[in-house]
Amino acid sequence: MSRMGALGARLHRGDGGIDFIGRRKIWYLISLVLVAISLGGLGFKGLEMGVEFRGGAVFTTPADTKLSVEDARDTASSVSGRDAKVQRLGNDSLRITVTGLDTDNQGETREALAKELGIPAGKLNAELVGPSWGEQMTSKALTGMVIFLVLVSVYLAIAFEWRMALAALVALIHDLVITVGVYAIVGFEVTPGTVVGLLTILGYSLYDTVVVFDKVREKTATLGDDIRYTYGELANQGLNGTVVRSINTSIVALLPVAALLFIGAGLLGGGMLKDIALSLFVGLAAGTYSSIMIATPVVVDLKNLEPAVKAHDKRVLHKRARRAEVGGSDEDALPDGPQDGADSAVEQADDAPDDKATVGAGPVVGQRRTQPQSRGRGRGRPSGKRR
Repeated sequence: MSRMGALGARLHRGDGGIDFIGRRKIWYLISLVLVAISLGGLGFKGLEMGVEFRGGAVFTTPADTKLSVEDARDTASSVSGRDAKVQRLGNDSLRITVTGLDTDNQGETREALAKELGIPAGKLNAELVGPSWGEQMTSKALTGMVIFLVLVSVYLAIAFEWRMALAALVALIHDLVITVGVYAIVGFEVTPGTVVGLLTILGYSLYDTVVVFDKVREKTATLGDDIRYTYGELANQGLNGTVVRSINTSIVALLPVAALLFIGAGLLGGGMLKDIALSLFVGLAAGTYSSIMIATPVVVDLKNLEPAVKAHDKRVLHKRARRAEVGGSDEDALPDGPQDGADSAVEQADDAPDDKATVGAGPVVGQRRTQPQSRGRGRGRPSGKRR
């Protein structure tokens, strides 16, 4: 068995564990820093919306084009009067994008580029995208995302509880903000591929979170009967039981996405492939982090506000303190095991009256118990037996 597999087996059995819940303030701080950086990049640089959302024209030259990227950009910009973006594709063709270009300017730009290339204008592929189409696409994407979040919240509230639904939404928003912030910082264009990638990572992040929640619910189902652990400790045991599985699944998913982003986009010239791969890569990494470090800790914080959970945790801590007083240790409270002598001693100490009231009335915990001898018993008889 590999080291990762052995670690996962130990965590699943409860032989060891990482205190994710106890360190949740550290995870919250890291997330706040990442979200602040993402919002800062979004506020200062903004998103570079693609031609599909802003409207414009996309020109694609024939394969093996000898025209340089700089010359094609200068020609398109000078004729159209707008900034042009040029990208060389895998077959040495050029993809020239000019946003905000109307029908009249599109014809002039096409003629100028064809003349610069020395080819007929008919061989230069041109696609004109109207701004109204981009607005409709943006509106439909946002509507679909809102419907998705509402349905997810309803499902989680029914399958689990509303606190887990709220925690899952917090994790999803966390992933979206970080992914959008990375797009703003690196300056990638937001294209339909980006929207597809965002919707995909929402589903993946939710899947990972639901798996963790299911294990947490299983561990906390005996909360009223088991007075050895607090709610946060039981939730942490459930989280440890799935953490290795989540990491392994994420690594397996990230490897092909990384190949698309760093190898495929570099060889094939990017385009839609690069847009999807970047959103998937960032979203998968953020989703794995949030399902482990954000979702379950938020559930614990919300559950700790319940009076029943507060009372349970207070009783557990009280029992633990009394166990320490009578010489018990943390090993006396292993999961799924019966109470031993230390726990029994704690029960006796909790049920016994004050020390002053117990003098002469019975044994005291920690003292040796002596039995009074019967008066005249066995007197005059060597064997002590009655005849």
